[in-house]
Amino acid sequence: MAIAKAERLMNLALCLLGTRRPLSKRELRDSIEAYVEAFGPGNGPSGSDDSFNRMFERDKDDLRELGLVIETVESLEGEVGYMARRDSNRLPPITLDAEEAAALGLAAKVWQQARLAGAASGALQKLRAAGLPEDVDPYGSHGALEPRIPVHEAAFEPLMLACRDRRPVVFDYRKATAAHPEQRHVEPWALECWRGHWYLAGWDRDRGAERVFRLSRITGKVRSRGGRYTAPVPDVVTVRETVAGWAGEIADRSARIRLRSDAGYPLRAKATSVRELGDGWDELEIPYGHGLDAWLVEFGPDVVVLEPAELRTDVVDRLRAVAKG
Repeated sequence: MAIAKAERLMNLALCLLGTRRPLSKRELRDSIEAYVEAFGPGNGPSGSDDSFNRMFERDKDDLRELGLVIETVESLEGEVGYMARRDSNRLPPITLDAEEAAALGLAAKVWQQARLAGAASGALQKLRAAGLPEDVDPYGSHGALEPRIPVHEAAFEPLMLACRDRRPVVFDYRKATAAHPEQRHVEPWALECWRGHWYLAGWDRDRGAERVFRLSRITGKVRSRGGRYTAPVPDVVTVRETVAGWAGEIADRSARIRLRSDAGYPLRAKATSVRELGDGWDELEIPYGHGLDAWLVEFGPDVVVLEPAELRTDVVDRLRAVAKG
């Protein structure tokens, strides 16, 4: 059915673009095979007129939503006709300099994997036609670092499609401090890769608030649900900023911790000061922001929080929750 509709819309668009004069509904009905097969010719039984009119109006609205400019023209006899002028539906030529074309080529190289590989390859062909120099090879070696965005999570593709189509989803999610996953009902907004991990931002229906989910913590299948979104989608979804805030990247205070000498290298990279205590322990001062407690828990017995007291309490509570399972 989806292929049949796409073919019908394509034929309608070609008719409207190819005509030099406005075509009436009857003429379009007789010219497009899908309409003839479904409703018969325009001079057929009148009982099919209403059904054809409804389908034609839907098809016309779909084409306009896709960007086709369709004009409605009324003749001297009062008959309404439709056409799509080529000059009104022609995009201006795209010109790219060498640097712009190379940058877009590298961006396409990022997606040379999984479902997006075909689209990226097609985009590169268009870039060649739009001015990507032949001596610029986006697949070749450009140095020691290559742009790659790994997508290992099975949840990526269904969530990407759900974000695109604005479809609510349901999945099981295991928090960092929980032993078992919980079911979450989410209205997905956007996906973003941050520090090698993919995150989903959306509206958590169960909690009635915006939430960010790490895809690697989604267990089982992502299931789609019918119905519309219940919360407005923001114009700009700041996934990275939200994740950074929850991960303690946005800090307004400092915390002192004890850390084993041979552990916690990510913490050491963030430390503003490090002091050796002896006996295999160091004392670190690190930035303290929302979400630091969840991060410290991941280091288990290698970290002991000294201050502030509320951070120490939060870490102990999280560890006890994990121990209870």
